[in-house]
Amino acid sequence: MPITPDKPWLAPLAGFSDLPFRLLCRQYGSAAAFTEMISAKGLIYKTANTLSLLRTCPEDSPLVVQLYGNEPEVIYKATLILVQEGYKYFDLNCGCSVRKVTKTGAGAALMRNPDLLVEIFYAMAEGAGHKQCGIKFRLGWSHDCLTYLNIAEKLKYSGIGWITLHPRTATQLFSGKAAWKYLKTLKDSTPIPIIASGDLFTAQDAIRCIAETNVDNIMFARGALNNPAIFLQYLMLRRKMTSPEFNVEFIREICLNTVSFYRTYYPSHKAVLKMRTVLPRMIREIPGSKEIRKKIIACRNWDEIQEVITGEIHERQNTPC
Repeated sequence: MPITPDKPWLAPLAGFSDLPFRLLCRQYGSAAAFTEMISAKGLIYKTANTLSLLRTCPEDSPLVVQLYGNEPEVIYKATLILVQEGYKYFDLNCGCSVRKVTKTGAGAALMRNPDLLVEIFYAMAEGAGHKQCGIKFRLGWSHDCLTYLNIAEKLKYSGIGWITLHPRTATQLFSGKAAWKYLKTLKDSTPIPIIASGDLFTAQDAIRCIAETNVDNIMFARGALNNPAIFLQYLMLRRKMTSPEFNVEFIREICLNTVSFYRTYYPSHKAVLKMRTVLPRMIREIPGSKEIRKKIIACRNWDEIQEVITGEIHERQNTPC
């Protein structure tokens, strides 16, 4: 896995980081990408939805499969299945604070049981091999129980490849601000490579985060949903180059590329419907975006979507965002 500030990653994004979106972000400079979080049990029982999340292609590399679950033996078995299928890199989700995940004892709920979390990770590492897997977690379950440093210490000799820290507690969900100071604390306390996540909405945010925390790399999540070209803009800032202006014409290009990848790798009516959630996030800065969004939602096929992008958005190309 490329772990350096000049190789930004795309985060695992439930409902979004499918194959077309990963390829889109790679086109703009994402050096590595994660699948959506995948149920270890669902994988073992070969549920159709779980298997669909594993779709990939040779250009989609390096790819990290993110698993979630609350049983060491299940995580171990799921990892072995994936290794046999040719997947190389894995990540344990201990950061998802959505109720339907935490009520099963998985995701961020594991922050309440550090010993079990560590046991589960060791099981994953045993199945995956040395340095082939990492973990994503939060500061702790709540502010009165910050367990992240304790967990990192226990994982020091596990063969872990990286730790991604989202510096909020589970109970915070996405409220408040990500406390980047804890990223620096973690980085200063462990030899394990640290990846920053949380409130990296712009390329400038990521540059500032690296400078303030000295972490080994950054991972774009919601920032990439709003602007898949954030990777390119970040890399150009790193190189002291002028990054592309985020104007209407550039947004139009991003939307056209998005449609192209989905038409190629996800050519179904379901993908047309998905454009209703993917494209509106990308056009939010365009004047009249609400009206364009309504027209996208009304689209029933690819030709109609293409017409909205090339017509409605193109008409606003000389209007500043």
